Amino acid sequence: MLQADVEIFFSRELCQVKVNRSSHNLYIPTTRFPDIQAILHPARYQRQSADTVSLYGQLGRSIIPMLARRALPRLQQPFRQYAKRPYSTSELSNGIKMAYEFYEPENGVSAQGSPIVFVHGLFGSKRNHRSISKQLVRDLKRPIYAVDTRNHGDSSHDPRHDYVALAEDLELFLRENKIKDSCLIGHSMGAKTVMTVALRKQVKIGSLIPVDNAPVDAALKSDFAKYIVGMRKIEESKVKSLKDADKILSEYEESLPIRQFLLTNLMRDEEGHQKFKVPLKYLTPSLNGLGDFPFNDPDEARWEGPTLIVRGTQSHYVADDMLPVCGRFFPNFELANIDCGHWVISEKPEEFRQAVIEFLTKTKD
Repeated sequence: MLQADVEIFFSRELCQVKVNRSSHNLYIPTTRFPDIQAILHPARYQRQSADTVSLYGQLGRSIIPMLARRALPRLQQPFRQYAKRPYSTSELSNGIKMAYEFYEPENGVSAQGSPIVFVHGLFGSKRNHRSISKQLVRDLKRPIYAVDTRNHGDSSHDPRHDYVALAEDLELFLRENKIKDSCLIGHSMGAKTVMTVALRKQVKIGSLIPVDNAPVDAALKSDFAKYIVGMRKIEESKVKSLKDADKILSEYEESLPIRQFLLTNLMRDEEGHQKFKVPLKYLTPSLNGLGDFPFNDPDEARWEGPTLIVRGTQSHYVADDMLPVCGRFFPNFELANIDCGHWVISEKPEEFRQAVIEFLTKTKD
């Protein structure tokens, strides 16, 4: 039986295991170790005023054997890595390959300007940007890529789902496809992803269009947690028809367009039951972290390229009091207000299209 003086420090991003006051600590991304999350009582975590919870005594002693029994065999290499030094963004992931769709000018028209890359939001996919991509490729004569992020669409699944990982995936995509000076357009989760890429400065980009999200830590809208409950209920009910799936989801979301958007993630399993493409087992524990932003000091991280922040004026994601922070991270930003809610591109596609055309025509390289 393992005897140890143990301290566990658990936060949204990282678990630190300190044994016998040793300086050789173990650092583990919490998204790679859901067992730790499962053992914490949610109410206890919610009552903490700080982001980090320190666990001692009986709870700590119960986690350490669990680490040895369950986690160490499958995390042997990561443990060696994290024991050397604390968390750093370059160590946690090299990125996964993302599925994408490509649009280019028709009829032999030469591309004019650098590519545009669309990054969707939570529960979205590259399909969300088909219509706007086809319109903009005609308007601007620029090649356009629409990607699936990890754990969405046709891209790979991974337990880790945070903005650093999402940014590394996008950086890998840009390098592998030799895309430089691109305009990155991201909505919601995609907005924070493209802002993270810009501030990390690992790849060269030309311009930035974050749509209805700001570079701040903010609580994720409670609707997303509610959606996951409804989506899990659909899978547990083993329904076979889209109509039955929609009936279940209607108990959690009144809006038909939003339900239709969520149900685009459905597929049939081998027995014909409706199942979601998105891995709910990975996205559920990652949900709270998607309200965060990986940078908090504009004096240390700033991107001075041309930036257009598009916000829905009926949405709370980019409030007026967030604009000064936007200006500190992105000093050359412009603001486009569109009279709609959070789903800007689908609610007001023409207004969004015109805002993008005006901005990119003005900043054309």
